[in-house]
Amino acid sequence: MSFNTKGTAVAIITPFNSDGSIDFDALRKLVLHIVAGKAETIVILGTTGESPVLSKEEKKAVIETIVAINNGQTQLVLGIGGNNTAEVLDQLTQMPLDGISAILSVAPYYNKPNQEGIYRHFKAIAEASPLPVIIYNIPGRSGINITAATTLRLANDFKNIVATKEASGNLEQCTAILREKPDGFDLISGDDNFTYPLLMLGASGVISVSANAFPDIMSQMVRHALAGEVKKALALHFRLYHFTDLLFADGSPAGIKVALNQMGIVKNFLRLPLVPVNAEVEKAIREEVVRVSRI
Repeated sequence: MSFNTKGTAVAIITPFNSDGSIDFDALRKLVLHIVAGKAETIVILGTTGESPVLSKEEKKAVIETIVAINNGQTQLVLGIGGNNTAEVLDQLTQMPLDGISAILSVAPYYNKPNQEGIYRHFKAIAEASPLPVIIYNIPGRSGINITAATTLRLANDFKNIVATKEASGNLEQCTAILREKPDGFDLISGDDNFTYPLLMLGASGVISVSANAFPDIMSQMVRHALAGEVKKALALHFRLYHFTDLLFADGSPAGIKVALNQMGIVKNFLRLPLVPVNAEVEKAIREEVVRVSRI
């Protein structure tokens, strides 16, 4: 199955009811909202989807629900990652992949492997995966950084490793990857507020949290940037900038769930150890949703 890295991918949340069960009605509303906003891709079971607190059965139910509701309207990427390489390989055989275009796999967290360990981890995934693989570098959550050298080594050695989602916040590292990357390998922004500058450097798109709420605005920004319409893209970047900043002020995905609740799409519930944002941040997010919607 072919996969296009260009454009906006939405790191979709998992909505919950007050009793902690998955709210499949809200999930349906959210998928349709994202599709209507013309995002190119939905990323299922990433960090934003609270995947660490879902059982295998729940994960399968979420995947199958989104695949059915999406009905081929956007590309779908599935998050399959972890710090136990053997378990990740097992998930590749156990999770339903029908309708999925690519795999997003996070850096192995907590164990803190060196760069050779990181390389061999992703080598094993690339050799086992039936689908294109996107590396996910997020040092702030994983505790390790996938260096530019390791990323480029993987990109050159494995043709089915097609991109890296870079959430390092390190423009120098991203520039090195973009300067040296082989043809057929792309850099995707993993940080909403770094997306515009990374697009200017040659990134292909974004995997976005804020696009859960405003898929239309983020998608337009990315398309304008890729088309060289710099002023139009910059205006939309500034329109979302403060909203996006607030989403991470007291934890994610707690922030985006407030925004989606304000929009009437989901209930504002998370699973422990995550809890809702504090009252001050919640008030600011709700006000910002109104402001962004009115511009």
